[in-house]
Amino acid sequence: MQYYMKGGNPLVGDVYISGAKNAALGILPAAIMADETVIIDNVPDVSDIHTLCDAMSEIGVLVATGDNHTYTINGANISKARVDNEHIRHIRAGYYLLGALLGKYHHAEVALPGGCNIGSRPIDQHLKGFRALGATAEVQHGIVIVDGKNLHGGHVYLDMVSVGATVNIMLAAALAPGNTVIENAAKEPHVVDIANLLNRMGANIRGAGTDIIKIRGVDHLHGTDYSVIPDQIEAGTYMFAAAITQGDVMVHNIIPQHMDAISSKLIEMGCEVSEFDEAIRVVGKFPLHPCNVKTLPYPGFPTDMQPQICVALAKADGRGVITESIFESRFKYVDELTKMGAHIKVEGNVAVIDGVPRMTGAQLEAPDLRAGAALVLAGLGADGWSSVSNVDFIMRGYENFIEKLKGLGAEIECVSDEREARKFRFRVG
Repeated sequence: MQYYMKGGNPLVGDVYISGAKNAALGILPAAIMADETVIIDNVPDVSDIHTLCDAMSEIGVLVATGDNHTYTINGANISKARVDNEHIRHIRAGYYLLGALLGKYHHAEVALPGGCNIGSRPIDQHLKGFRALGATAEVQHGIVIVDGKNLHGGHVYLDMVSVGATVNIMLAAALAPGNTVIENAAKEPHVVDIANLLNRMGANIRGAGTDIIKIRGVDHLHGTDYSVIPDQIEAGTYMFAAAITQGDVMVHNIIPQHMDAISSKLIEMGCEVSEFDEAIRVVGKFPLHPCNVKTLPYPGFPTDMQPQICVALAKADGRGVITESIFESRFKYVDELTKMGAHIKVEGNVAVIDGVPRMTGAQLEAPDLRAGAALVLAGLGADGWSSVSNVDFIMRGYENFIEKLKGLGAEIECVSDEREARKFRFRVG
């Protein structure tokens, strides 16, 4: 299966953003920490969510959904604290079950996380945090085993800012007797969202969104209703789609202040960016101006938006530089862009991009989730036909990606073979 597209059309219109995948992947494990029902709304309909819910169901969590966006979770009858199946190993966020189960049952065994191959993502800061809470933590034969019979509050200083470690420690500490302090904590919007859910369930967490989070452990958590925040990265992807295709896109159902780093770079590149209460309009201008960008933890420019801005810089009038400070293997997509005529040189964690006036369609292969989406944008902004394979990566994080792009005027289709590709070419002309 691949995405097949004809580029050259400006994307124009309105697009509505789904719930944040990265928030939902922490919120769903948090919900199992109560023995009462927790109802989660605005959950994105993406494959990573389905994989996580299947794994939770296997250990006895009641998971029910009505409209693919509202999940009813009840963790009263969890039968085991071991999570290991062939699917959970393919997503990164499976490790949040460690913190949730450790907090609730003082023991957890979860398969080592997978996810996109964008560089080393060790879980040493997670284990350091669990140990600071009085738990033992080790890895045996691909399974992370944490045990905390005497789990208690503790002081954790993260050696590096880590969203995953911040969330996992926060989950475990919510039910650990005593006080916990997390210093150098991640400040991403989805960390705040997960903390807000836990507080709605009866936890006592203060400081989420700052670099010091303080948690007073409580005896139990209760049921609640909660709605996931909009997806910052999905929104940013469509904002850059407007820039890359010289389009005019209104991105709805967002929290504009979450988009500040992205909006500022688009403005620097010459785009027109207008902010509304729950929407942002981006008008792409030609030619785009080059800029320099360095990926940083929030509120800096997100590493998950690095491939998208690289595609835009590949079409800019001049030289731009991207410094990747989060993951060391996040430029694997560059070879695909060079097939389209882009001029990009990578040295270590730095990419130097000399913009070209036009790129041409090519057969492309997605190396990971965000790069896959960026390659689709490249195809839509190029002359002629392009295809992107390995679309399972993209389906992990973008709900109705093809349908939303079509709604903006993109000529794109998901095809399973050459016969379907030919039919699409004939239909489009």
